[in-house]
Amino acid sequence: MRVYAHNVGMKGKNCQYTLRDIPPALDRALRERARQEGKSLNQVAREALKRGVGLPEENQVADDLDCLAGTWQDDPAFDEAIRQQDTVDPEAWR
Repeated sequence: MRVYAHNVGMKGKNCQYTLRDIPPALDRALRERARQEGKSLNQVAREALKRGVGLPEENQVADDLDCLAGTWQDDPAFDEAIRQQDTVDPEAWR
């Protein structure tokens, strides 16, 4: 695969690449992903290149709580506050 980088006359720090001899299977896979995700082919190709070289994706939004796994700490004051909230006040339920 030959890669040419062009940045003459371009504003900012971004470069423009021209990729040649893209294998048909790779072309189909990129186009299919773009269609499935509702993104441009250019955006999907950039994301694939970033992943391929181990760079993090920008504006990546976590949709899970993995960062909290294993971080729980015992806190007796918290446990007591929760226990008090779980107590039913008989006067309030008459």
